[in-house]
Amino acid sequence: MARLKVTQVRSGIGSKRNQRETLRTLGLKRINDVVVKEDRPEIRGMIFTVNHL
Repeated sequence: MARLKVTQVRSGIGSKRNQRETLRTLGLKRINDVVVKEDRPEIRGMIFTVNHL
């Protein structure tokens, strides 16, 4: 299955609580953190929630 490389480019400070929780669930803790996730609908939904960060 394909994989997605996700990078956090902005801080989660000041964003909504569910967006901060989504960042944590994805494994992103600070700016420039990179994680590789499986390409599944659940992961794509999480990325869509925080795509501006």
